[in-house]
Amino acid sequence: MKKIILIALISFGAWSFYTKNLETAPRGTARSSGSADLHSEVATQNLRHSFKCDGRQHCSQMTSRAEAEFFTRNCPNTKMDGDRDGIPCENDTRF
Repeated sequence: MKKIILIALISFGAWSFYTKNLETAPRGTARSSGSADLHSEVATQNLRHSFKCDGRQHCSQMTSRAEAEFFTRNCPNTKMDGDRDGIPCENDTRF
């Protein structure tokens, strides 16, 4: 019984570590220096100026993942992140 509990704890710890790192690393590349973070921050600031809350709430109304992320973070009553993990429109194959 102790072995099963130990295996379960190790598995949970590994899964938690993996999902935490998966969320913070950009897709397709390994996380590098602070310059990538700066570039990402500038891009996010530019997106704030190009998108605006206009009442849209669903993934089918979005034209990009960036737009969906903006709406999820900045607009009220969105319905794009059902599991509340911070990633909108996960099942939308267009993005």
